[in-house]
Amino acid sequence: MPNPFLPLWEYIPDGEPRVFGDRVYLYGSHDRVSGEDFCDHKLKVWSADVNDLKNWRCHGDSFRTRPSSTGRPADTPWTDHKLFAPDVVEKDGKYYLYAYIVGSRGAVGVSDRPEGPFRLLSSYRYTREDGARAEAEVGDEGTFNDAGVLVDEDGRAYVYYGFTRSWMNELDPANMCEVLPHTLRGPVVDDRESVPETERFYEASSPRKINGRYYLIYSPRRGSRLAYAVSDSPTGPFTYRGYIIDNGVDYPAGNNHGSVACINGQWYVFYHRMTNGTIMSRRACVEKITVLPDGTIPPVEMTSLGFDDALNPYQPVPADIACVLTGGCFITELDLFTRVITRITDGCVMGYKYFDFGEDFTGEPLTLALKTRGQGTPCQVHVRLDSPTGPEIGLCQVGTGDGIYRTKTAPVTGRHALYLVAEHRVEGWMGQFFEGKSLFELEEFVFMK
Repeated sequence: MPNPFLPLWEYIPDGEPRVFGDRVYLYGSHDRVSGEDFCDHKLKVWSADVNDLKNWRCHGDSFRTRPSSTGRPADTPWTDHKLFAPDVVEKDGKYYLYAYIVGSRGAVGVSDRPEGPFRLLSSYRYTREDGARAEAEVGDEGTFNDAGVLVDEDGRAYVYYGFTRSWMNELDPANMCEVLPHTLRGPVVDDRESVPETERFYEASSPRKINGRYYLIYSPRRGSRLAYAVSDSPTGPFTYRGYIIDNGVDYPAGNNHGSVACINGQWYVFYHRMTNGTIMSRRACVEKITVLPDGTIPPVEMTSLGFDDALNPYQPVPADIACVLTGGCFITELDLFTRVITRITDGCVMGYKYFDFGEDFTGEPLTLALKTRGQGTPCQVHVRLDSPTGPEIGLCQVGTGDGIYRTKTAPVTGRHALYLVAEHRVEGWMGQFFEGKSLFELEEFVFMK
């Protein structure tokens, strides 16, 4: 399943992957295709069998701050503000959901099933109802921004959170919603001058325990990255070790939020990318990563692969799995079934990593067919391998109207990144009238032998 790996109409950012039993679950915020701000008043859950990561199942709404159109009541009687960035952990056979609510105290939900739905357990509690325990000190003005939770092997539970400053508290494992007194730590992520300014903590706390070490994955001040810090203790301090992925490399950048999961022995980083010419419409993506014996995680590039090992060039390729978009072009949704790359102007680059063209001993050329939507400007597309300036294997002439345009390419074998580089082809004094004009929209393409 290539990136984005959920159905292309679904917008789930801020993904927290969790493996429970034989399924991997993705808990995240919920964006809207035409949203003018982040997130929504509901949370949704998707899952897949750990042995079949190509088929994801939607479990519907798991938690809401406003009633649904079908009459389902809101889960939070004290607020109807938007839900951001949930996390879910298992404790003693129960599944606990932690949701950040903008401008309000966060919510804790509980369910007998990892997919929910989750019923409200409580908002975060700082004192016992009977007053028997002292009030707990908390950071972040008690909103618990983008909270992530870790349940350690000894049964103790920790919540990590914060906006521009990293905080943590211990939770009472008996109820998973009460903050214990005298447990506040902050900043838990090292923000000394030795840490580059751009890599210091900003938001999006996600704790994990890997090979005996404690990790905190977070969004640094360079918001397009996912960074990580490591500690020998769940209470920190966590020392910055590097970043895992950057969603703004040769791609329209925005914030980033996600985490890591080990599925059948393979580690993955889950993150999101922007679409629709906005930082608000975000979709879930995933890349394979490696956790080295010394605890470091080498950075990985964005690809179109998702859970796949390679893309098949001989099957129709949706344009919107591009992992490189430069020059101002971006992905947009025209309708529920149609997404295209739009605003393609002279010099725009659309890249896909990586295709496996296989072996071919005939030496025959291939045919590339592009399905486009015309914008009234004559243009052509340079077909290149491995980089935007790499070997050119073909040149496709694209007309001014909707259509399927073909070109012969050089024979190709093996594994390659593919780059489509747009160029308007109006020469002479008339060319000035086409400078900066949209050339076409790309819907899909395929190679044929």
